[in-house]
Amino acid sequence: MAEGIDNSDALQVVVDDFYFAVLSVASDDGAEEEDVFPISDEKYAEQLCLQEALMSSVSFGDTSSSSHPRYRKSETGESSSSALKIEDKKMKSSMDANATFGDEISLCQICIEAKPANEMRNCTNRCTHVYCSECIAKHVAAKIQENITRITCPDLDCQATLEPHLCRDIIPGQVFDRWENALCESLILAAHKIYCPFKDCSAMLVNDDDGVTIRETECPHCRRLFCAQCKVPWHSDLDCDEYQELKRGGGGLEDMLLRKLAEKKKWRRCPRCNYYVEKIEGCLHITCRCKYEFCYRCGVKWGQSHGGCQ
Repeated sequence: MAEGIDNSDALQVVVDDFYFAVLSVASDDGAEEEDVFPISDEKYAEQLCLQEALMSSVSFGDTSSSSHPRYRKSETGESSSSALKIEDKKMKSSMDANATFGDEISLCQICIEAKPANEMRNCTNRCTHVYCSECIAKHVAAKIQENITRITCPDLDCQATLEPHLCRDIIPGQVFDRWENALCESLILAAHKIYCPFKDCSAMLVNDDDGVTIRETECPHCRRLFCAQCKVPWHSDLDCDEYQELKRGGGGLEDMLLRKLAEKKKWRRCPRCNYYVEKIEGCLHITCRCKYEFCYRCGVKWGQSHGGCQ
């Protein structure tokens, strides 16, 4: 242990170099040298014990503090190493997952969008082209709307035919039913097909009576009568030959039927407005709605001199 003394006019201090302890202090300014009292051995020993206890505590704290960082460093090092290993595993797993995910992504050549593999479909066993389910459904619906029954792969250079049973789960039920019906109709010979002539129905019927001419027919869908031979609504007062003859003369079916009915009922036309008039009872003097008066039997203008027709 070494002692160092710092002499000053105002203060004299004796310091222990190791413990940095003040051993003696000078008196106030102007005090004489003999007023400086060095610390006694007993006091010094007491101070020394106190300083050693303090330094021991500080040393222990420093040791603990220094050891903990070292421990923490080691621990941190181990944790960092473990963390790095975990991160490496995570990165590897992420890369593997990305690689797997990447393998499960496909590009639909119709909508040009990346879609998961479970949304991509190949609806035929005759080619390897795959498209997203939504585009396949739209493709089929568009073809059915155009009355195309043989629907091919959307690829322009591919003629593979789509198979309905491979597309059923991705196509709306209404579209699939129309496709199925169209396929069934395509298997029936054109000579055996009969269509309901009413525009709000147009249902297809099958003529399975070979060699038998069918005329009056009831549509099973709309329950209306039509002529299967003439392919028009049923002409009850005309046979097919008469109807065809009237048809060649021009005019619509309603006009033809009206003329035929007028001839059958012996209706008369007004000479002025050509409106059909039917006499139910009374004399032959007819006054039309246009106020024109004529003879119902001969059709000439009614006058006071007219009266010979009976």
